[in-house]
Amino acid sequence: MAKDNTITPMMRQFLDMKAKHPDAVLLFRCGDFYETYMQDAVVASEILGITLTRRSNGASGNTEMAGFPHHALDTYLPKLVRAGKRVAICDQLEDPKTTKKLVERGITELVTPGVVLGGNILDRKENNFLAAVHFGRGALGVAFLDISTGEYMAAQGDIEYVDKLLGNFQPKEVLIEHSHRKDFQDAATARYLTQEMDDWVFNFESARDRLLKHFETHSLKGFGIDGMDCAIVAAGAILHYLDITQHTQLGHITTLSRIEAERYVRLDKFTVRNLELVESISGEGKSLLDIIDQTLSPMGGRLMHRWMLFPLKDAKAVDRRLAVVEQLMRDVEGREMLTTQLRLIGDLERLTSKVATARINPRELVQLMCALRAIEPIKQLCQASDNDLLRAYGDQLNPCPLIAQRIAQEVNPDAPIQVNRGNVIRAGVDPQLDELRDIAHSGKDYLMRLQRDESERTGIPSLKIGYNNVFGYYIEVRNTHKDKVPPEWVRKQTLVNAERYITQELKEYEERILGAEDKILIIEQQLYADLVQAVVEYIPAIQTDSNIIAQLDCLCAFTRVSLANHYNRPVVDDSLDIDIVEGRHPVIE
Repeated sequence: MAKDNTITPMMRQFLDMKAKHPDAVLLFRCGDFYETYMQDAVVASEILGITLTRRSNGASGNTEMAGFPHHALDTYLPKLVRAGKRVAICDQLEDPKTTKKLVERGITELVTPGVVLGGNILDRKENNFLAAVHFGRGALGVAFLDISTGEYMAAQGDIEYVDKLLGNFQPKEVLIEHSHRKDFQDAATARYLTQEMDDWVFNFESARDRLLKHFETHSLKGFGIDGMDCAIVAAGAILHYLDITQHTQLGHITTLSRIEAERYVRLDKFTVRNLELVESISGEGKSLLDIIDQTLSPMGGRLMHRWMLFPLKDAKAVDRRLAVVEQLMRDVEGREMLTTQLRLIGDLERLTSKVATARINPRELVQLMCALRAIEPIKQLCQASDNDLLRAYGDQLNPCPLIAQRIAQEVNPDAPIQVNRGNVIRAGVDPQLDELRDIAHSGKDYLMRLQRDESERTGIPSLKIGYNNVFGYYIEVRNTHKDKVPPEWVRKQTLVNAERYITQELKEYEERILGAEDKILIIEQQLYADLVQAVVEYIPAIQTDSNIIAQLDCLCAFTRVSLANHYNRPVVDDSLDIDIVEGRHPVIE
């Protein structure tokens, strides 16, 4: 295709990127800004409330433009995604300082309402599910993935069952086959944001191969979905979509679980609504979830929401939960210790996904370490219990002491959020890093001594050494003293009231200091990357911890609610008798 010479090279580059994802708002990195152009700029300016301007587009004239500083991405990206927009992020793939040609750019991520990793977009106590629905012969397959937690589930059944699952999981985005768009619209009793995909994506062989490749297994029997062809197709379509959206670091998606219909009471959306389980019908009212959700961790809150919508059928499983609640009601000291430790853990589940995708920042890594250390006393409490379920929890919990200790030894507890800000790695971790830090700090001390010495030598009392990005380090002399400037000083800049000079000695120390600081950042980034990679090995153990801690959090919440409201332990069995004495409605009261 012939190049259009009427537009600028940068706009041509933008159009090439836009062509890859025409339905997405393209955030185009240009220096310190993310910019949007043409219709994207009109959309972005309306949603984000930013100014719509115009940029020169060569002989083609001007085009609409709207932008924001790159460091404000976490502020503006959530607004676009919450507005239901797919957002393609186009970054600079090389340092503009190192090239004289047009900076190479590429799309590094496609963020959609159902595929979100960024913390600012996510509700801390709600899952963010992506779903896929496959219309097979005689059955429908459905799969759900929350990429921010790694939860991955699949099921198959009739239209009514799949519709109930969609209603309960409330996916933010649903993938459907292009040829079944109308079938889905007719079947779904609620409206969902849908993404149509080519029918070939929903192919059994390719879906099965994609799952086997991801999990590095020869069979799907271990996941309990072998023989569930429609569910396998839906699950495979989700992984294909992650490929399309450039989400390839999926080490935290370690298993695919079957949603076991026989384990849970099926609740349709009308039952959920009329019983006010998770939302009140009246705006000012309270739901049952509002009353009983006293969880302390985000993952506990998400699990509580799930338990509410998927009540257990098995009386023995219900009774095991009730026994733990009764135990915690009696054990005041243990309950208080659990409460204290749960508050320290935070969102261990989503921190794990950030480790897998290498997006965890230093402060979050320190939080991960604190969470692992908070698990140790919980493990000991559970193992010492005479309750079978608590002992089982204690046996499964793994505080991962080796990696927690390594994080504590290598990362500064008050490290900045961004690795490139420096001062992330502790002293004593790397001898070369320590040496370079000494050079950088002693070099700055030398500059202060140089300023004092030169002031005394020249008799210029107001002489001062400064720095800017244009000249580097310089000596500034006010005009009243410029007749005292030595002849070997080289003048570099004239100001209104002063002159700026450089000297050979000053330039040599500048190179030494700045060279050391550049090397410091490179070494720190490499050491940090190595540490994060080491944590990746512990992802399965940490995910098990997250799951158990979430369950303990929910059971502790039940305990607090029971104590506060004077609830009694019910007798739950498989009989058809319902015998309630002096019952109270938890929501109405």
